[in-house]
Formats: sequence, C-alpha cells, structure tokens
Amino acid sequence: MQTALANEASAEDSADNSGWQAHLALRFVHENGATVLRERRHRGPLRVQKALYPEGSAICHAIIVHPPGGVVGGDCLTIEVEAGGGSHVLLATPGAAKWYRANGKCSRQSVTLEVGAGARLEWLPQETIFFDHAEVALSHTVSLAADAVYLSAEILCFGRSAAGESYAGGKIRQSTSIRRDGKLIWFEQGTLAGAGAAMQSAFGLAGHSVCATLIASGAGLSPPQLSALREAIAAMPGMAGDAGTAGVTHMKALLVVRYLGNSSELARRLILLAWHHLRPPLLGCEASVPRIWNT
Repeated sequence: MQTALANEASAEDSADNSGWQAHLALRFVHENGATVLRERRHRGPLRVQKALYPEGSAICHAIIVHPPGGVVGGDCLTIEVEAGGGSHVLLATPGAAKWYRANGKCSRQSVTLEVGAGARLEWLPQETIFFDHAEVALSHTVSLAADAVYLSAEILCFGRSAAGESYAGGKIRQSTSIRRDGKLIWFEQGTLAGAGAAMQSAFGLAGHSVCATLIASGAGLSPPQLSALREAIAAMPGMAGDAGTAGVTHMKALLVVRYLGNSSELARRLILLAWHHLRPPLLGCEASVPRIWNT
C-alpha cells in the first residue's frame, strides 16, 4: 500500500534507482500470551537483528537498522509491518536518521503499518535530520482495526543547527494517513522547500529548525488525564520564550501533541513526557524507555 505522495515520487524519480533499494517486511503474531516476530524478510541494507523483550514476552521490541547510517539521493527505503491480532509491538531505531545533501536525485521512504484486532503498535524512531539541500519524499500509511491502538512519534530537524548549518535549500515532501476500520481519521501532507516561504511563515516553521509530532489513537483520555498532560508540558523546563512552543489537541478519533522550536533535545523530552502520560491509559502498561534511546 502506498499513498499518493509515494506514487508521485516513484513516478517522477523512476530513473533515480542507482542508490540503495532497501525493503523490510515484518509480521508479528500473538501466541500463548506472547508477541512473536513470526516473519522477517529483507532486501538491501534494512533489517531487524532480533526480537527483544525488556518488558516481558507480551511486548516485542524491534530495532530497525539501516547499516549505511545515512540516506543519499536515489536511495529508497520501504518498511512494511503487520501487527497481528492481540500483539503488542514497539518499533524503534538505534540513532538519528540522516538524509544527506541530494546528488541530483530524490531519496524516498515508504512506511506501511497494519495493526490487527486488539493489537497495539508503537512507532518510536529517533530524530530525523535533513541536511542542507536534501531532497526527500516520505510516506507513512497506517491501517487500524476497529479496536487497535496506535501511538507514534517523530522529531524532524531541518539542518544541523549545532554545526551552524540551516536548511537553506532542497525540498521535503511528506504525507501521513491513518485509517481505522477502513475510515480515514487522519491525513496530513505538505512540502517544505529550503528556500521557500513556509520555512519562515507563521503557517509553517516560523523560522524554527525543529518540529515534533506525537499521534495516539485508541481509548480517549479522561478530562483529568488530558489536563494533567497539558499542565506537565507547560511546566517543562525550557518550554518558554524562543526555546519552543507546544500544544495538545484531543479529537474524537485521536490525540495529537506538537512541538515547534530549535532544540531536538527539548523535542525529545517533550515526546517522552507525553508518552509517559499516554502509555498507561492507552496501552495498559507503564512507559519503559527503549534502552536504545539512551545510547
């Protein structure tokens, strides 16, 4: 399954196949109270080494590894994950994803997640860094069963601010869609050009270099739980002035936490704080930070 963005990117970049063409397909099942990685297929430099169980057999952690360590023009990464009925899967990455300066070709990533009946899936990659003049097309498609639970987070960094580099050229195209029981409940797409107005516009990044989004879909939060989350975010050290702004939107079908600022570290702390608040009511378990996030 691919979104319109991925199809568009494939069409316009059909000649850009000289880079790594990597594909990873994972299928998890629930057996005897445990979540098992039943099927694992890969082609090219994209893989999962082994299933991990730091929280016990009911929750399977899998670390998606991209051995080259960065993505260059012409590379195409495709990830497909099926979380079978009753399973609980947490997917993470071992470090920041780095999308390097384009060499005249577009880089692409397509992620497709299917979450079965009563299943729970957490998509928690570490931050994504777009180097100056990177040309990237990202597609993220989620299909949920009627009673499935989904929680995802992403941190996007435009340029390497620590190295004094901004994202002054290039283009990032992104599309995200979530369906529950076949009904579209979330769709977001956009394009950011390094030299475009959206980088400075109040309707875009407003001159900032880091944005983060957490999306949770499942059982809704109670008013006290929602208030506690908002109060905790407002009280975070550094969440004031030019360091960053954040907000929480609670809709019938899902909850969204946003951050916009200039600090990837602050964005990470915000995401983890929100995850700590959301995981118990949505997933029925305490938040246990993946060890890979601390390395």
